[in-house]
Formats: sequence, structure tokens, C-alpha cells
Amino acid sequence: MKKVLFVASTGGHLSELMMLNDLFKKYDYHIITEKTKTTIGLKEKYGKRIDYLIYGTKDHPFSYPFKLFGNCIKSIYFYFKIKPEFIVTTGAHTAGPICCLGKIFGTRIIYIETFANMHTKTITGRLLYKFADLFIVQWKSMLKLYPKATYGGWIY
Repeated sequence: MKKVLFVASTGGHLSELMMLNDLFKKYDYHIITEKTKTTIGLKEKYGKRIDYLIYGTKDHPFSYPFKLFGNCIKSIYFYFKIKPEFIVTTGAHTAGPICCLGKIFGTRIIYIETFANMHTKTITGRLLYKFADLFIVQWKSMLKLYPKATYGGWIY
């Protein structure tokens, strides 16, 4: 059974990712997201199949670089613990480091650009478009911005 890592930051990105939960049953899966009051309860449902990164936003410019660095270190640990064959992500910043690491080590990357963006690129989308093995957009209008992407329709 293929090992698949599903990773997303908390909030809308995680909500989108969790819409793919029917896929979880088909793979040896693992989930990584940020640890917040709203995500801590996922441990009850997913047990050892979920791990957490440090929650941080760019709204806190002083602490964010330190949290991002910490997440990069944790991402290295989680990557080698899980050893995924595929990484599926809806973004955002939480997903970047582990996707970059995965690409270096030959993991296939599947990125789904967020439903929230209909006319603009996300920062994570700009980064991962360069090397994702499959880049999916949820709006046809996004194909103008990402011409090599695949239109997949809405997750919701």
C-alpha cells in the first residue's frame, strides 16, 4: 500500500484537505497540520496518523521566522519518520518545507491550489508550481496563471 502524506496549515487549507478523507482509506496515510485549539481534537479521530507543526502566521513578523525555522526542523523529522511516496497538500506555508524536502528525496508532490483564490497565485502555489508532479487548480480561470496545471474542479 502506498504511503501518502497529507499536509496543510490550519483553517481553510486544512478544511480543503480533509475533504479528501475518502482517499485516506485507500492508502497508508499520515496527516500533518499546525497545532491549534481547533486541530488538537483531530488526535482523537486519527491517533498516530496525525502530527502537528508549530502554529505561526506572517501577522507576527518577529516570531514567524523562528516558528518557520522550527517547522523546517520538525518537517525533516516527520519526513524521515513517515517516508512518504507521495505528498498531497493544499498549502500553505506549513507545507512548503516538507514538499521541498520530499522533492529532494524523490517523493511525488501533488499540490492543490486553494479554492479561495480565483484570480491570483498563492505564495506556496508559486513555489510548488515549479516542481510539483501534479499541480491542480479548482477554478478554470487559474489555468491562465498556471498553464501547465490540471483543472480538477472544486474539492467542496
